[in-house]
Amino acid sequence: MQDKKQFVIDLGGSAVCPDGIDVEFLKRFREFIKRKIGEGYRFIIVVGGGGICRQYQKAAGEVVDVTDRERDWVGIFATSLNARLLRAIFCDAAHPDLFDERFRIKEFGDYSIIVGAGWEPGCSTDFVAIQIATDFKIDTVVNLGKPDYVYTADPGKDASAKPIEKLPWADYWKMTPLEWTPGLNFPLDPIAAKLAEKENIRIIVAGARDLDNLEKILDGKEFKGTALY
Repeated sequence: MQDKKQFVIDLGGSAVCPDGIDVEFLKRFREFIKRKIGEGYRFIIVVGGGGICRQYQKAAGEVVDVTDRERDWVGIFATSLNARLLRAIFCDAAHPDLFDERFRIKEFGDYSIIVGAGWEPGCSTDFVAIQIATDFKIDTVVNLGKPDYVYTADPGKDASAKPIEKLPWADYWKMTPLEWTPGLNFPLDPIAAKLAEKENIRIIVAGARDLDNLEKILDGKEFKGTALY
């Protein structure tokens, strides 16, 4: 049976490292997660690359015409660095191994937190989070990033963009790019979305910094964000 207190959190790297490391966010996030663990929750947290990822990918591209595969590997190691940081701040509550390839970790064991990073070229940490949810039989992935919703258009460029609270996959496919490219900045990459749709994984897109809202999501209350189904 699905444990309703187990969640996969797909944490955008922009929350951890927008330009530099956001220490204040990490303090708040750690305190929040530790409190929820005390209430019986368990989490698999998969973290993206954020600003450091894009800086390294950009630098590589300015030196030489790098392949998409090489750009992906640069991004994967950036996610690993962020994941190591998260694992370190959760100390003994977190599994000692980094979930950086499929099946490396098969159960929580004695730990309440597992921290994951990118796996292989061709997909983002969104895909990793959804694949882990499938393997662990967890039915909800909470995608935390900059946007607090999926919008009808880019709200940074279009003042008429409106937030969407519920988004069936059929409508999502009309909005999203159909192929993955390294560094793609969209709430959920297309490869990940296909897997979520196939495996019937519910995705909730919400803002990373509103931890009160995250608590509502975890507790099954009304929340700000977009549910993809």
